[in-house]
Amino acid sequence: MRFPIEQGSIAYPELKAKLEERFPDYSFTMRGKGVLICKQSSTAGLNILIQRKRMIVNAGFPTLGGMILFAAAMILLGILIPIIVYFIAFHPKMKALEQEVGGFLQSEFQHTI
Repeated sequence: MRFPIEQGSIAYPELKAKLEERFPDYSFTMRGKGVLICKQSSTAGLNILIQRKRMIVNAGFPTLGGMILFAAAMILLGILIPIIVYFIAFHPKMKALEQEVGGFLQSEFQHTI
């Protein structure tokens, strides 16, 4: 999910505070300086990036170990089997989380051009 924001309108600490207040059941951590991670469970999470004029909210595995395990499964088992398992077991939870948190962020910070 991508949507436009005003340039320089939000910083990560402020965003993290608003999200922790709105979603107390989820944990929010920084990965490096430029990615905020939302973790609902060990298999469902979000990556939130703030660029100059837009915010990007992408569903994904919240831990580095989960991403590496999925990549290793794709290498060892081929692409088809892990992709089918991903779309059956993980994708619905991740998309629901993306719609919930992304919808909140879009309503709070979207800048109409």
